[in-house]
Amino acid sequence: MTTMMRDPAIRVRAITKSYKDLHVLRGVDFDVAAGSIFALLGSNGAGKTTLVRILSTLLKANTGTATVHGFDVSSAPGDVRRSISLTGQFAAVDEVLTGRENLVLVAKLRHLKNPGAIADDMLARFSLADAGNRRAATYSGGMRRRLDIAMSLVGNPPVVFLDEPTTGLDPQARIEVWQTVKQLAKDGTTILLTTQYLDEAEQLADRIAILHKGTIIQNGTLAELKQLLPSAKVEYVEKQPTLEDVFLALVGDTSDTVDKAAMSVGGESR
Repeated sequence: MTTMMRDPAIRVRAITKSYKDLHVLRGVDFDVAAGSIFALLGSNGAGKTTLVRILSTLLKANTGTATVHGFDVSSAPGDVRRSISLTGQFAAVDEVLTGRENLVLVAKLRHLKNPGAIADDMLARFSLADAGNRRAATYSGGMRRRLDIAMSLVGNPPVVFLDEPTTGLDPQARIEVWQTVKQLAKDGTTILLTTQYLDEAEQLADRIAILHKGTIIQNGTLAELKQLLPSAKVEYVEKQPTLEDVFLALVGDTSDTVDKAAMSVGGESR
């Protein structure tokens, strides 16, 4: 995937977040190039959801700065919200409505003209046209997730946050979502993806940042991260390290429960 030479779509500098004595984020820094897929990889409790909530203006950082699409998340939250969509871990689809009715509803809530035409366009774009008049309750997991992403993209936001979008999906549904995400980036959308699935980051991301105990411990392309470990030689056949090898070597103990503790202290939901 190619990205244009321009200012980062997302810029994060020295972001911290604590709940009393619990330090969730300890000074996070990274940039996300416009039109790219940036994976924030970490174990449960690493602070991924906390960071996404800060970037989407749902939570205030204690210190540090962040901009999304050129707008400061603290001083211009309204502009940030108009520039983004946020898809959480579970599909926010009204199962009583049809797929088309869900999309029409979102278009009307955003005060867009021709909501029916917008709905039809999104159904076609996400390969849901044949199922558009069916109730969402009848959709498979992958179809429901694609509808959820389509709903979040009504109005064409330039920046999309996907917080663990394939949680609970079967392998085929995960592949369907991956294809959707790749197409979004191909069309120029900037995507920040949080995941704990190593293969997901490996399949999708232009750059991968590993978040561990509230800090970014490595940030680079897949090739750059693999170079952190030496190649293993078995019977004269060189074996390149996988992303899993890199992740486990860098993180070691993956039993952190920072976000879970934050939930009990500050009300955050994972």
